[in-house]
Amino acid sequence: MDEKKWYRLPGAFLWQYRRSAGILLLFTAVYAAVFLLYGIMPEPVLYAFCLCVLIGAVLILVRFVSFCGERRKCERILKNIELEYENLPEDKTVWERDYRQMILALGEICSRRQTEWQRERQESLDYYTTWVHQIKTPIAVMRMTLQGEDTQEHRELLAELFRIEQYVDMVLTYIRLGSSQTDFVFEEYELDPIIKQAIHKYAPLFVRYGLRLVYDPVEMKVLTDEKWLLFILEQLLSNAVKYTRKGTVTISVSQGGILSVADTGMGIAPEDLPRIFEKGFTGYHGREDKKATGLGLYLCRQTAQKLGIDIRVESSPGKGSVFYLDLGKKPLETE
Repeated sequence: MDEKKWYRLPGAFLWQYRRSAGILLLFTAVYAAVFLLYGIMPEPVLYAFCLCVLIGAVLILVRFVSFCGERRKCERILKNIELEYENLPEDKTVWERDYRQMILALGEICSRRQTEWQRERQESLDYYTTWVHQIKTPIAVMRMTLQGEDTQEHRELLAELFRIEQYVDMVLTYIRLGSSQTDFVFEEYELDPIIKQAIHKYAPLFVRYGLRLVYDPVEMKVLTDEKWLLFILEQLLSNAVKYTRKGTVTISVSQGGILSVADTGMGIAPEDLPRIFEKGFTGYHGREDKKATGLGLYLCRQTAQKLGIDIRVESSPGKGSVFYLDLGKKPLETE
């Protein structure tokens, strides 16, 4: 039990037995009044009273120790209620037995519903996983067809097809991140190849929009999951390309392991900064872009939290934005 709560136990104990104490005081007052009315000698009464007080104090002390033990057990069960709701303290009254039966019945209902929810969620994940893999086949066929002839129309269609691929991958990422079972594999990876994968994927968009990319290769190892870190970098590059009409996108890594993705785009409004990582929030520029979903940065924050990475942003309207990923080694904690 939390030591800070120990001082509250005596008060809680007295409050719980306040009715019994009140009845006892009432009976004592009745006996005292009767003895006084009949003129009974006070010495034997006081002697009996002192004995009763002594015995009562011992019984109260024993009950208080038992009360503290029960409180500790309740605190322990409360911290692990999902696993130990069946190990409730023994019922001593009819009401406690009824409450116990109600709690156990609710626990069984919750357990059944949780099992059903997990089954439905797994079925949903299986469906979307299958759907993503199936939809990639026609996407690949369309890409090969469009790449067969280099025209302005085909380049525009390839750009839109690229966005479709992004949204397809985002669907699967959204489902997987919300699942209790994820495929995180933590190892030490070279950071440079991961960054270059993200750059290679978005290279056609840099060429299409005439954006300049600045990146100097780095020699650094990070403890992370390659696939999920790559997802974060791709989302940040996607935003940088989407909201930068002209100028430069810069990727750099500091000596302390801070990876930054900076652009010279339209920036983020100050009132939007505190909320850009919220689910579904698109902000001022997102409302101008009717195709914005408000999921990209939300998924970045969720993924970063699971990887133990701190993500933050600095931005000035009209001057651009800088997203920071703290890739410095931190002790991993198990839940």
